[in-house]
Amino acid sequence: MTATRVLVLNSGSSSVKYQLLEMTDESRLAVGLVERIGERQSRLTHTPVATGGERRERVEEFADHEAALRAASEELEAEGLGLDAPELAAIGHRVVHGGRSFTRPTLIDDGVLAEIRRLVPVAPLHNPANLTGITTAQALNPGLPQVAVFDTTFHTTMPEHAARYAIDVETADAHRVRRYGFHGTSHAYVSRRTAQLLGADPADVNVIVLHLGNGASVSAVQGGRCVDTSMGLTPLEGLVMGTRSGDVDPAVVFHLVRVAGMSVDEVDELLNKRSGLVGLCGDNDMREIRRRIEEGDEQARLAFDIYIHRIRKYIGAYCAVLGRVDAVAFTAGVGENSPPVREAALAGLDGLGLAVDPAANEAEGPAAEGPRLISPRGARVAVAVVPTDEELEIAHQTYALVTGAGRHRTD
Repeated sequence: MTATRVLVLNSGSSSVKYQLLEMTDESRLAVGLVERIGERQSRLTHTPVATGGERRERVEEFADHEAALRAASEELEAEGLGLDAPELAAIGHRVVHGGRSFTRPTLIDDGVLAEIRRLVPVAPLHNPANLTGITTAQALNPGLPQVAVFDTTFHTTMPEHAARYAIDVETADAHRVRRYGFHGTSHAYVSRRTAQLLGADPADVNVIVLHLGNGASVSAVQGGRCVDTSMGLTPLEGLVMGTRSGDVDPAVVFHLVRVAGMSVDEVDELLNKRSGLVGLCGDNDMREIRRRIEEGDEQARLAFDIYIHRIRKYIGAYCAVLGRVDAVAFTAGVGENSPPVREAALAGLDGLGLAVDPAANEAEGPAAEGPRLISPRGARVAVAVVPTDEELEIAHQTYALVTGAGRHRTD
């Protein structure tokens, strides 16, 4: 029997998301989420897509990731889709930080695990959870191929002048201080789908991709290759996000330590968890912010204006980086679902060939599903809304590796 299925795992610090895909037709067979791992009221939700069954929910204590993955495996097993099914070709794991060691999806072995662990200092919030998901999945089925797909991979094509910070080279190299970028699977998928939407080869298209969710990033993609991106050493740099500050003067950290008496950990928490939209107005849900603006809330309006101003700055910068822009693509939760954000981000940029068609931008129902253009007919630069599909991208890269080219790694 041919193995044509891939299980995609995205392990967070207290959650595990999973999807089982059939690669012959890219269909979902099952999707699920285990959240609040380690708490008494952990929750598992599982939807058996293949059978059209109703979503099932379990509320119980899942003490750790192993317990959570075992429970998810039981739900899959109940439908004949377990981890020991002969149709399962591999498990694809989202790993946030691959540093410079990994430039492609990689078959996981002890050496790969060791390198992911070595990168924990530059991804302390993400890589440990990713590692736990990998080792737990290995224990559940030791003989099954496990593949790491890295958020940073797509951005490894950035030239050195875009990836380097202007600090002492020896210090930077000794401590791996450089710009890596994140959300790479989303940027890869969306840039390629945008080219397809235009009926063009990705190698012939220059795209600015705006991944706008609670985490947000923008990339400049030239002929299918990333040449710049807004996130840096960590996912903190760049756009204003739900709870992250994005770009700030580095001296803000020194000032808060010296003048406010804050510890480094306290500043870290401030910039990552109590800044961005939530720091500016107390909300990180764009729908709620827009509601408050409509009611005349000036704090919400200021937060929105700061958010949009940062996006517009990056659009202008990446127009300069690319020289020629064929399309701007909006994706992720806010990018896909907030017409006011898309309209405001491009307002007044007609000189760059950028504009939205109001009717297309505001469309609802079937007209607002799937990849679509929202720019005026005949526009010099296409503006697109392209729903991201990171799980499908991870599944594609995983399946291609285990069925084709074999192990890829650079040291």
